[in-house]
Amino acid sequence: MTHPIHRVVAFQIVGPYTLRVEFDDHSVQLIDFQPVLAGELYGPLRELSLFNQVQIDPEVHTLVWPSGADFDPETLHDWPRYAEPMQAMARRWALTTR
Repeated sequence: MTHPIHRVVAFQIVGPYTLRVEFDDHSVQLIDFQPVLAGELYGPLRELSLFNQVQIDPEVHTLVWPSGADFDPETLHDWPRYAEPMQAMARRWALTTR
């Protein structure tokens, strides 16, 4: 079973923790990342100055941060399908890092 390979081609910071993400198939997602910023990997991105250092990785064509955090491009492309499960994981991560 295969699935399409999506690539992030552009993004724009449109608000605190919110990005407009464009893909190679010309689709766009407006993503508020704040609800998923918890745990060891994503928690540091709650520091807005770090979050705003987001870039596109030129090899894997997804969003990456200097801290090493990234998201699978399929997750970003299909964010409405993944948002709630990601938020549920973030809630569990927040409980384990207290």
